[in-house]
Amino acid sequence: MNLKRAATIGVAGAALAAWLAAAATSGRRDVPNAPIAIAQPVDARGEALAAEIARLHERLRPDAPPRMPGRNLFHFSAPHSSTVGTASAALTEVPVAAPAPLQPPLKLSGIAEDSGPDGPLRTAIISGFGQLFLVKEGEIVTTRYRVSRISPDVVELTDALDGSTLRLALK
Repeated sequence: MNLKRAATIGVAGAALAAWLAAAATSGRRDVPNAPIAIAQPVDARGEALAAEIARLHERLRPDAPPRMPGRNLFHFSAPHSSTVGTASAALTEVPVAAPAPLQPPLKLSGIAEDSGPDGPLRTAIISGFGQLFLVKEGEIVTTRYRVSRISPDVVELTDALDGSTLRLALK
């Protein structure tokens, strides 16, 4: 049994020594002929797709430039100095009626009533500018309007700038 054990240890040791020797040797190892990847030409479907993309991009481009390139649709102010000459020429040719004054985005949402000694005390519920206003006669709605009268279905607001009256009715 000792002879068998000694032979096993010897063979295992020799295998370990050979493995370590192979790992420690330096030298150049030639790689057998490895396949080299060759770039394949673009297939026909890829070319057709690229042509279709180019055609769609051309279709998205406008044919004519805008008439007033300095115009901003989201900004309400006087036109730029570069477009004043063309705009004034267009205005002199066609008479333009004065635009109606813009109504503020105020809406009468409701009217609350409490009984008082001199009659009903009304509170108007007005919505606008992202807020809800609960106002009585004489109070201010925003910085521009003052409540002049509240009837059962109509509220009259007086404009502080020009003194005009704005009527809001329940709908």
